[in-house]
Amino acid sequence: MMLLVPANPLWPCRPDDHFAAEAQAARAAGFDVAVVDHDALTQGDPLRAVAAVPAGGVAVYRGWMLRSEQYRAFAEALAVRGVTLRTGSDQYRCAHELPGWYHALAAVTPTSTWTTSADRTAFGRARAQLGDGPAVLRDYTKSMKHHWHEAVFVPDLTDATAAWQIAARFLDLRADDFTGGFVLRSFEHFTTAEVRTWWTHGTCALVGAHPDTPNDLPPAEVGLATITPLVAALDLPFVTVDLARRDDGIWRVIELGDGQVSDRPTTINPHDFVAALLTSTLIAKNRR
Repeated sequence: MMLLVPANPLWPCRPDDHFAAEAQAARAAGFDVAVVDHDALTQGDPLRAVAAVPAGGVAVYRGWMLRSEQYRAFAEALAVRGVTLRTGSDQYRCAHELPGWYHALAAVTPTSTWTTSADRTAFGRARAQLGDGPAVLRDYTKSMKHHWHEAVFVPDLTDATAAWQIAARFLDLRADDFTGGFVLRSFEHFTTAEVRTWWTHGTCALVGAHPDTPNDLPPAEVGLATITPLVAALDLPFVTVDLARRDDGIWRVIELGDGQVSDRPTTINPHDFVAALLTSTLIAKNRR
C-alpha cells in the first residue's frame, strides 16, 4: 500500500506542508509514500503529475480536492505505471458529488433537489420541487458557507427573485469551480457543531471534530446506528460523513465526501489518523 500526497510547490521532491505530517506518520507505519504534482493534475497533464510515483502497487491519495474528471485522468495516468488507486473513479464521483450518495442517505439527510446546470429556469424548477420554507444552497461538491447570508441561505423558497439573487451570488463566488449544478437542501436547525466521521469499507474507523471547528470536540455518544447500514450499502472504500444533531435530538448527515480529499482537523494526531484509517483500509482490502 502506497500513500500519494501533493508535492511541495517549492521543493517538488517533498510533500506539501499541509500533508507532511500525514506522510511522515505513514512512513513510520510502514507505508511507502510518493508525491504527485497537483498543479499538473488540475492543468490537464496527469502523466507529468505522476512521474515521481514508483511503478506497481495499490495507492491511497491524500491531497487537495480534484474534480471527478481530474481524478479519472489521475487514475488512468497511474494505471499506465501499474498503480491502482484503492478508490476507483466511479467510486470517487459517487462520494465526491452529492447526487452520487444522496438517494442512499435520503432518510438521514435534509431533503434535496438539484439541477444539472447553472440555468435559471432549471433553478426555478428545483426550487419549486423542494417546496416552501427556507433552504441551503450549494453545488454538487461544495457550499460557500462562509458567505452564509449572501450565497447560501435562502430564507423563502417561494420568493423567486430573492432566491435567484442568492444563486447568482453563489455562481459569482464559485466561478470556474462551480461543479455540476445547483443543489437546494431543506433547512434544518442543528444544536451541535459538525462532527467528521471517517469510514473504511462501511465501518466507522474514527470520530473527530470538523476541520472548521477543530476545538469543538464531538460528544461521547454520536448516533451512528441508523447511519451505518446506509453508508455500508454504498460500498465505498474510504469516505467521510459529517454529522450534526438536529434540534429534535436526531443525528443527521450534512455531507458525505471522499476521504482522500477530506481535510483532517488539527485536533486529530496524524499518527492516530494513519493508524485508524490507512491501516484499516489495508486490513479491509486483504479481507476482500
